[in-house]
Amino acid sequence: MPTPSPTCAPPARLPDLAPYASNPAASRGRRYPQAASTSRDAFQRDRDRIIHCSAFRRLRYKTQVFVAPDGDHFRVRLTHSLEVAQIARTLARALGLNEDLTEALALAHDLGHPPFGHSGEDALEAAMAPYGGFDHNAQTLRVVTKLEHRYPGFDGLNLCWETLEGLAKHNGPVYAPGWALAETDAGHALDLTTYASLEAQVAAIADDIAYDNHDLDDGLRAGLFSIEDASSVGFTATCWTAVTARFPDVRSRRRLVPELLREQIGRMVDDLLTESRARLVVAAPRSVDDVRAAGRTLIGFSPAMVAASRDLKAFLRAQMYAHPLVSALRDPSQAVVTRLFAAYHADPALLPPEWAASAPPDEPQRARHIADFLAGMTDRYALRCHEAIIGPSPLPTHIHI
Repeated sequence: MPTPSPTCAPPARLPDLAPYASNPAASRGRRYPQAASTSRDAFQRDRDRIIHCSAFRRLRYKTQVFVAPDGDHFRVRLTHSLEVAQIARTLARALGLNEDLTEALALAHDLGHPPFGHSGEDALEAAMAPYGGFDHNAQTLRVVTKLEHRYPGFDGLNLCWETLEGLAKHNGPVYAPGWALAETDAGHALDLTTYASLEAQVAAIADDIAYDNHDLDDGLRAGLFSIEDASSVGFTATCWTAVTARFPDVRSRRRLVPELLREQIGRMVDDLLTESRARLVVAAPRSVDDVRAAGRTLIGFSPAMVAASRDLKAFLRAQMYAHPLVSALRDPSQAVVTRLFAAYHADPALLPPEWAASAPPDEPQRARHIADFLAGMTDRYALRCHEAIIGPSPLPTHIHI
């Protein structure tokens, strides 16, 4: 194991951590040495750098499910990331893991998403297919290692090895990295074929818990389906029965739906903690390196909750993501991204001056430069750019903000 970087000094006080938790005092360090902080440990600094970066602020205007929603109460990428971080910190604390690393990973996990949610990503994937492809997870690594320019001496945020590792491998080992992840790995080798830390595993499953439940909330709020429809999912029916039995005198469904979400999230969290603790007992890791070498994910749901989560996802896929009101925006959203890529690729002079001046002349670097610019766009900025260089967008006017 590499010697910890001298720039990652121990903090003044460490919380009680399990032996298999990630310890900032033992970090493998940063690619570019920096003096240690006297008031924050290495993982706290990473979390703060993520919160203060431009890409994090842009999440405010990036789609979660609804394109540039004109309702103030629907989730966007920023609110989703904050909700994931809250769930992840709760889990990390209960398991004796490092909360700051867990929070940093949760807050950063969607930084690479392009505008218009999965529709925008599909369009950018198609446009980039001849040039190595596009993947939002790898793009997140590109954002924090290259595209953020907040320091005079280097590109990116210069995050700790453990933070980069967690962003790269939170879904498990990577045996065939695409070009973007391979580029990051070449600059700061991340041991891609091992499992990630427990903090990264927690952040990944907290993402699942958050979007399963909060998409259910948004779908109900938007009137895409009813409680009766959602109760076709056995897990949701059981939780709804528990909620209505607990509050028999409350007739307002608007008051009961938040309690349904609390019930579902609470049951998921409890199940996850029980199952994960049992796996940890069996695996008996004594260090974070034992976790990486465990040969399996140690944070996860029981088989019954895996099935419940799968059923809920299937319901949301059918009743929300494929709903006619949502589907009607998919093709127009993709058209905006596709047209912008084609226009900028044909004439990089259409890019803002700084981006135009730095556009590479050769492929695939030129196409990747265009994809970096497009992936950083918010929904509303993409619409404004389309209006300026192509013409009125194909999206309905009520979402033009």
